[in-house]
Amino acid sequence: MERVIRRRRGFGRRKVCRFCVDPELNITYKDPSLLKYFVTERGKIIPRRISGNCARHQRQMARAIKRARVLGLMPFTVVTS
Repeated sequence: MERVIRRRRGFGRRKVCRFCVDPELNITYKDPSLLKYFVTERGKIIPRRISGNCARHQRQMARAIKRARVLGLMPFTVVTS
């Protein structure tokens, strides 16, 4: 019986956390225009393996998104009709 050799796909370049690169950028719940890039169109928070954030800034981002949702600056979900 022949053995099947499976190759794993290589990963692209490692994404760099934009908040570590530019210390001038601040993560705050008061800025929904920045937070919207880290939320899907369905309203879910994008994971750090996709967004490229480091663990520290991903936690800050999630906290800011949740605070903005509670204050009504961002929607929890998208209403479809």
